[in-house]
Amino acid sequence: MKRDVSASLTFDVIDGTEVALLFAVSAAPIEQETLQVTVGDQEVPVEETRDRFGNRMHLLKDLPQGTVRLQYEATGVGRAEPPTVEPTDAASHLRPSRYCEVDEFTKVAAEVVGDRTGIDAVQAVVAWVHQHLDYVPGSSTITDSARTTYMARQGVCRDYAHLTSTLLRASGVPSRCVAAYAPGLSPMDFHLAVEALVDEEWVVVDATHLAPRESMVRIATGQDAADTAFMTTLAGSVKLTGIRVNAVANPELPAEDWEQTVQLR
Repeated sequence: MKRDVSASLTFDVIDGTEVALLFAVSAAPIEQETLQVTVGDQEVPVEETRDRFGNRMHLLKDLPQGTVRLQYEATGVGRAEPPTVEPTDAASHLRPSRYCEVDEFTKVAAEVVGDRTGIDAVQAVVAWVHQHLDYVPGSSTITDSARTTYMARQGVCRDYAHLTSTLLRASGVPSRCVAAYAPGLSPMDFHLAVEALVDEEWVVVDATHLAPRESMVRIATGQDAADTAFMTTLAGSVKLTGIRVNAVANPELPAEDWEQTVQLR
């Protein structure tokens, strides 16, 4: 299976604005990749680096005032190597983070998981989140966390991911969030899912059940959406005016079995 993905962003900036962007395929082999960034009819230089999670980050520095147009495309995206497990992962990914108030969910996690362990505990958490939340586009904001999502019982993919990851960590299963291109997703957008560390392997889970996991392409990995946001303003001012994401699997979408263990590749 190969994947073709693309992203178009349009945003207005003031003079001197700097932004950090996470939109590029992170680790999978790519047959062809293009990136163009312009302000008006002027092409803008782009600096590529890696952040502390190893994500491909693109930096736009000292932008002139105007409308920035970014077009990214990657075609023939193959399967990446299985995600590596570092010696510190188990400890690092049990901790609370900005949008995951792990310490507040110990009791709830115990009720959800019971005496289950390993992949059984993971599947119990994913099933609970899927059954107790309603997917409602536009129902949450960038300040919503696992706590507010648990109370509201609704949200979008980032909210599902934050609550899933929080419950997993609170039940003793290391977990992290992963931004991805997700062929089959509707409505199409950047997607946020969860990886859980089970038997020394990172397995991907998605309580939204909106796209087959086998087809997903990793963009960024982190504790939560604070680490995986597609745009972060470093200086100046940014007003996002347009976003279009596309992702397709060739020759066709794989079938999904939500009980199956899958690694994001």
